[in-house]
Amino acid sequence: MISDFFYIIGKSAIDFIEGLGKFTIFQLKLLPLFLKPPFRIRQIFEQINFMGFGSLGVIFLTSFFTGLVEAVQLYNGFHKFGVEDFMGYTIFISICKELGPVFAALMVVSRGISAYAAELGSMRVTEQIDALDVMAVDSKQYLIVPRIIGTIISLPLLILFFDAVANIGAYLISVYTLDVNGYTYIENIKQFGELGDFTEGIVKGIVFGYLISAVGTYIGYNTRGGAKGVGVSTTKAVVISSILIFVADYIVSAFYLIF
Repeated sequence: MISDFFYIIGKSAIDFIEGLGKFTIFQLKLLPLFLKPPFRIRQIFEQINFMGFGSLGVIFLTSFFTGLVEAVQLYNGFHKFGVEDFMGYTIFISICKELGPVFAALMVVSRGISAYAAELGSMRVTEQIDALDVMAVDSKQYLIVPRIIGTIISLPLLILFFDAVANIGAYLISVYTLDVNGYTYIENIKQFGELGDFTEGIVKGIVFGYLISAVGTYIGYNTRGGAKGVGVSTTKAVVISSILIFVADYIVSAFYLIF
């Protein structure tokens, strides 16, 4: 019983290290392709349109209601101490630094990265990727690089959109429903808000964008096992990408706290 327990732990650790090594080697081989012509500009804009413009609807709904909920919940706490006029900056900084980047990235994972994994997985099991390689087309450069670049460009812009909509929603419900002083709400943001509040969220967007697109495309590109394998790859891509968002969020936040 004890030996089985340690066997499972050891095997899991070895599988994790092996998978991490394969992923790292794959990404290192991919790096030169970002600077190697042809640059696939049309494919990059297609992915920006899919990942960026196509995600505006779900980002708008998520951000607006996030702002509403945070305003209501913070009001409950601030009102007990009679400092509800200071809600503005607290909501602003929490959305721009944490909620905006994390929630926007999670929505992109659920909508876009899952599609990347499923699409590339389907192409792999139906041998379309093999056909590209046979025709002397670098399948990695054609299929993976535009998706990674498109996500890296789109996610920071989506985060800024999320920040704007969420803060507007929080302001509207705070001022017009909870009777918070609108002038004080805005002035606190102007007084205490800094450019770094936005830049941290943008940096997180770039980091998240690379990580989730790299994971989603890697898992989809290496799919095996037919239709069932496509489903497994899609689920794996979503789960791993979501976990990486929280891990990377902590690392970037800690970096900004120290430096």
